[in-house]
Amino acid sequence: MVDTETLTPPSTGTTLTAREKRDLQKAQLRPLANLRPELYDEDDYSQDELESMMAMYNGTMASIEEGEIVKSRVLDIRDNMVVLDIGFKSEGTIPLEEFKDIPDLKPGDEVEVLLEHLEDMEGSVVLSKKKADFMRVWERIRVAYESDEPVRGTLVKKIKGGVVVDLMGVDAFLPGSQIALRRVPNVDELLGQTFDFKIIKLNKRRRNIVVSRRVILEAERAGKRDKLMKELQKDQVRKGVVKNITDFGAFIDLGGVDGLLHITDMSYGRIQHPSEMVHIGQELEVKILDIDWERERISLGLKQLQSYPWKDVAAKYPVGTRVSGKVVSITNYGAFIELEPGIEGLVHISEMSWTRNVRHPSKLVSIGESIEAVVLKVDPNEEKISLGMKQTEQDPWMVLPEKYPVGTRLSGKVRNLTSFGAFVEIEPGIDGLIHISDMSWTKRVQHPSEVVKKGDTVEVVILNVDAENKRISLGLKQATDDPWLQIGETYPVGTELKGRVVRLMDKGVVVDIGNDIEGFVPISQLNFGNPVSSPADIVYETMNLDLRVMEVDPIHRRIVLAVTGIPDEQPPRPETPSKVIPMETDDYNLSDPIPVTPEAFVEE
Repeated sequence: MVDTETLTPPSTGTTLTAREKRDLQKAQLRPLANLRPELYDEDDYSQDELESMMAMYNGTMASIEEGEIVKSRVLDIRDNMVVLDIGFKSEGTIPLEEFKDIPDLKPGDEVEVLLEHLEDMEGSVVLSKKKADFMRVWERIRVAYESDEPVRGTLVKKIKGGVVVDLMGVDAFLPGSQIALRRVPNVDELLGQTFDFKIIKLNKRRRNIVVSRRVILEAERAGKRDKLMKELQKDQVRKGVVKNITDFGAFIDLGGVDGLLHITDMSYGRIQHPSEMVHIGQELEVKILDIDWERERISLGLKQLQSYPWKDVAAKYPVGTRVSGKVVSITNYGAFIELEPGIEGLVHISEMSWTRNVRHPSKLVSIGESIEAVVLKVDPNEEKISLGMKQTEQDPWMVLPEKYPVGTRLSGKVRNLTSFGAFVEIEPGIDGLIHISDMSWTKRVQHPSEVVKKGDTVEVVILNVDAENKRISLGLKQATDDPWLQIGETYPVGTELKGRVVRLMDKGVVVDIGNDIEGFVPISQLNFGNPVSSPADIVYETMNLDLRVMEVDPIHRRIVLAVTGIPDEQPPRPETPSKVIPMETDDYNLSDPIPVTPEAFVEE
């Protein structure tokens, strides 16, 4: 191979004579004689002919310098190798796999290749089509980068931090933040798609190319935004495409600018998720509700294009109308019933049952259940309808006075105890109250648990039915005969008996003389006639006493006793001194009214 460096005249800084110039040209052409002897004979050529031959030689060699892309002609295809002629009797080979983009390659075709080396270790020309293609593409990429022009590319595969993009056969990196204007939830859906990109970073030595699609989208959005700013107006109706769906709404592309269709503006009816109304890619008409260009926010409405359901609702659902609907929501205070899309009514917890003490609406209704109700009140301005479930049935309390007249005897189960009495169920959902004063003829009951227990079945008598206030008064002692009519005969005056102290009063002591009968010992009769300042000075609770009957009063239901002795055998005195109760509060159980507040009838 000719050494091209010998073809360059030495820089001597002096002007060569014609003879010296001719000798130099001959010396430079001698290597050519080794390759083509028939073309060279230094004695047969004039000075002009030698210069012409030098020009031809230099031109030929200049076209095949190393590192340049040259045109070649396919000579042959054999053994998965392509034999190429690059001119000047120079041939080289390239693997057939580098010609995948030319499936019908055949001898005689011209292709561009890169001349890597004029000679390798074996004296062959080293060529590469792949590198030639890369250099051509890289040049186009460089020009696009320097001129800030977009390039077309295809998303190939997802990698850490972004996506690999194929730019004319060269891999480029697309960071995740540069894929779109907003975060893309599923990049896999974009793979295989082709877009325009801007090259934002280029490093040929490391073959590093970074591209951005977001830059192009932002430029497009800015242009469309400027145009839409002149077109969009409040209350305008425009077409848009659903771009994204979230839990709180959907973003609608209005043609370059996104608007938010909030879930509350999708339908007058109740919806759980925006996907019930719209889907990605759907085209729909929306109304412009508000525009804030400074914050780049556009509020859209879909339901505003529909007829207002509350118009003439009072005429459609007059008070007293029986309606049916589906339970769509349950709260602590009631249940919301959808009568039709966009119209809901509330059944308050107090309007659910005539007889049951409802703790929570979920005890009676469930989401999705169809129920019947009666319209109680309509307020179109506030978009409220009050409904009642219990009004669909007759109020059982209205017939109770006839069903259970005063004096009726019946049995029921004790459902609850309070400090003032016991509630007894006389039929499902209807309870009556046995006041503490109506539990015993002879005993002053301090708490209902002294007489009855929760779950007991007891015989009672109807004392009163108040249907308007939904209260029934029951008597437990009234179910038995009044023993005071015989007590006078059983305990005549002067009878000696024994008793046990149960309460200390400031004016005497209450004692239990047996058979659930209590008697009263005045303070003057505690110490055999001697003065006593307080009963606690003489007696204590549970103490045993010898007594004598001094008076029996069946009308006021009391027995007056006197202490005649104190037995030697006594229970131990309590560590805590017995409490002395003022006399005026001794009969509190006879004066306490029956509570009228609803809380008094709620089960513990």
